[in-house]
Amino acid sequence: MGGIGSGRKSGKRCTDDMRALDVRSIHRTGLLTPGSQFGWQWMCDGEVTGRIDLHVQMGEVVLSYRSRDRQHCGGEWETLTYRVWLDWTSCGLGGRRVWWRCPSTCCGRRVAVLYGGRIFACRSCNRLAYRCQREADDDRAARRAEAIRKRLNWEPGILNGGGLKPMGMHWRTFERLQREHDDHAKESVSHMAARFGCLQGTIGEIDPSLAWLHNWR
Repeated sequence: MGGIGSGRKSGKRCTDDMRALDVRSIHRTGLLTPGSQFGWQWMCDGEVTGRIDLHVQMGEVVLSYRSRDRQHCGGEWETLTYRVWLDWTSCGLGGRRVWWRCPSTCCGRRVAVLYGGRIFACRSCNRLAYRCQREADDDRAARRAEAIRKRLNWEPGILNGGGLKPMGMHWRTFERLQREHDDHAKESVSHMAARFGCLQGTIGEIDPSLAWLHNWR
């Protein structure tokens, strides 16, 4: 079974390329109480890809796991054990919210998620970007349009045209979302056209199936 730092490809450094340890998820299980000892694991396609042991103490959690250098295939495994401090803040409507204190040297940021690596640390210390920050312009616009389609219960796919107003939704809200969807869809197609060198002619000339983008409102 792989330890931390194994089974990952090098390359893009995005948050979803790393194993995330979300203190909120752990807290929701009810295990974040002093004296608790348990294992936390990551799955991919039904298989365990990594595991970490946690021992909750007063105001801190001790992490223990095996790791090896991702950059060197066949590198030596080592067992790492270290503590991560917890911090609690009050919520506006009552209750408390729990945070990690990033264990990286000279950091200590209050964060909800730590990412491993050899050492679990915050996004900033790991120099990670969110996946959406690495998207091409057309992919980003298409993703935003798809999010609106999902909210409106429309068929997925920006090439499938529009749909009806969901029951219970105000017309003003529907019309606003429809305009936003159209703008994102047109932006996505425009960037795709530029990417493939189709700068001359209309969107409909690039692909007749997209002609509706000129007129649909």
